[in-house]
Formats: sequence, structure tokens, C-alpha cells
Amino acid sequence: MSRYCAGKSIHSWSPYLKFSALPLRSLRLCGEFIRGKDSTPRRRGRAEKVLIHRRTILAVALLLSFIFLVNVSLEAAFVPLQRTSPSSKQLEAASAAQDQDDVIRVSTDLVVVNATVLDKDGKFVPRLKRTDFRIFEDGVEQKTASFSAEETPFAAAILLDTSGSMESRLTLGRGAAIRFLDGLRDEDVAAVYNFDVRVQQIQDFSPGRDLPAKAFTLKTRDMTALNDAVVQAAVDLGKREEKRRAIVVLSDGGENSSRASSDKALERALQVGATIYAVNMGEQGSQRDLQASGILRNFAEKSGGRYIDSPGGQTLRDAFAAIAEELGHQYTIAYRSTNRAHDGKWRLIDLKLSRSDVTVRTRKGYKAPKS
Repeated sequence: MSRYCAGKSIHSWSPYLKFSALPLRSLRLCGEFIRGKDSTPRRRGRAEKVLIHRRTILAVALLLSFIFLVNVSLEAAFVPLQRTSPSSKQLEAASAAQDQDDVIRVSTDLVVVNATVLDKDGKFVPRLKRTDFRIFEDGVEQKTASFSAEETPFAAAILLDTSGSMESRLTLGRGAAIRFLDGLRDEDVAAVYNFDVRVQQIQDFSPGRDLPAKAFTLKTRDMTALNDAVVQAAVDLGKREEKRRAIVVLSDGGENSSRASSDKALERALQVGATIYAVNMGEQGSQRDLQASGILRNFAEKSGGRYIDSPGGQTLRDAFAAIAEELGHQYTIAYRSTNRAHDGKWRLIDLKLSRSDVTVRTRKGYKAPKS
């Protein structure tokens, strides 16, 4: 009967009552069953027990589900902590990296100065001692941390200008590069670059004394990236083991294409302890570009190098011979500045000797690191 009446109300069966033989009581019982009512107290009590039993089962199921969800959430919360927690080896590596960073930071406070000491004839003065030198920074005397005067090999970067303004003087520039390479000693190394609108290394650092074949096929191009060439040479020299480093610029001094300024290029060269030797390859006389010449002269004087006004001839050969001589016989002095401020300001260096009959040439200063 219940199956027969399920899903039907009394009213939905009204059209069929006149054809139905079911007693009215049976229909009433069917309606009560549908509404969940029982017709007798005994049945009502049994239904209440069933309802209580079902509610108890539902409550237990909900409690177990809650416990399960809490357990899963706790596991999800703790697992990432276990994965991201550093191991003891990782902590040791981080500590070592911090220690190394501290060492690097301290070592940057050490200022290294290469000095060339010449007599009245322009010859190198040997056998000077630490006590013969006094070094000042911004007028304040500094304590020398180390001093050396031994002959050591050097690394040089030759920068050959191949811009449009060098079209008629490129052969002269190649000849100047060959003369410089000829004057190197066996233990010295040199790299060769050309620069115009871009900078290109055409020979890596090597003890070879021949200009690479590619140098003889170079063509001139319009623009001149002189400052960028100095920066690139300084970066590459900074990776070398040689203590003495030089940048030899063979150019007319024109600049119109670099991303870096001349001050930035000079700063980068000083950071790696490179001395700049500038040979003015431009036209001499009234046609010479004075502004371009000033750029080359500034590079040489502030880095402690030489500015050579002659692009060829005996004067250039003598100058290159002197450069090779002084690079191999420089005095190296290092000190820790008493000015600990990392303010990025320019600081003047003044190196004085106890003898008055000699001339000392070194860089004029450096830019302090900036925090």
C-alpha cells in the first residue's frame, strides 16, 4: 500500500476516487504515511526511536568528518614548513657566503696605487724603498699597508679606433699597434680590440707579438664609441691575474656613440688599477680637434699614464718602448683609507718622494665606493 501511494497526495487521487474500491480509511492511512505520521502510539514511539538513531549516526559521522578535515589541514600546514626549513648544510653555506661577502666588502677599502718613478732623463729609478714614499688622500697622510717593487708581467688592452674619422689614418693606427706589441716582454700579454659604433675583441690576451690577420681587413664605420671601448677593456682586464694593467688607446679622440660617459669610463679603469696610455692619431696642426684631444689627455693624466701627441715616427717608437719599460718596473703601494665613508665621492691621491731629483707618475685619485 505504501509503495502504491508513494509520491501521491490525496488530492491527486481525487479524479479516480469514484472508480476506486479503496476504503476511505485506507486512503487516510496512505496520506498519513506520506506525511510521516503514524496512526498508533506504538508506531509513533518506534518512529521516534528510529529518528533518534539516525540523528545519532549523523552526529557521529559529522564528528568523524570534522576530525579528518582538521587532521588534513594540520598536515598541509606543517609539510611546507618542513620543505622550506634550511638544512644544516644550507645554513653553513649561507654563513660562508656572508663571510665571503664581508671579506669582499673589506677588501674594497684597500686602495692600490701603481707608481712610475723617473729621473731627469726619463729613465726608471730602481731600488727605492717603502720609506722613500709618503701617500696622502685628500691631504691626510695614509699608512702604507703593502709595498712592492719587483719586476712583474703586465696585461695590456690595445684599442684601435676604426671610426669614420680614422679612414685615412687606419694604416697608421695598425702600425702603432704593431710597434707596441713588438716592445712587450715574453711574460707580458696583450689583447686587441677595434671600436667604431660597437666594440669588438679581435684577439684575446696572449703572448703573441703579431697583429691578428683580422686587423688588416677592418673597414671604418661612421660612429665612435671610445668610452664604451675603455669600459670593455677595463672589465676584461679586471678578470686577469696580472697586477700591472694597461689600456693603450689609438684614436683621434672623437666620441659620439658611447652609452658610458668619459667619467664613467675613467672610473671603471681606475677600479681595476688600469693605467691608460693615449696616442692621438688625429690630424696635427690647426686641423686637430682640441676637444677630442682633451678627452685623451684626461684619460692619461688621471690614470697615471701618458698622453702621446705623435701618431708615428721615432717619437712614437720611443714612447712605446718607455711604456713597456715602466709597466714592468712600477712600484705598487697599497693602503687602507682612514676615510671609511662610502659616499661615492672623488678622493685625491698625492704620492710624495723623499728625493727631489725624480718625478713620480701615478693616478690622481679614485672614486670611493657607494653604499
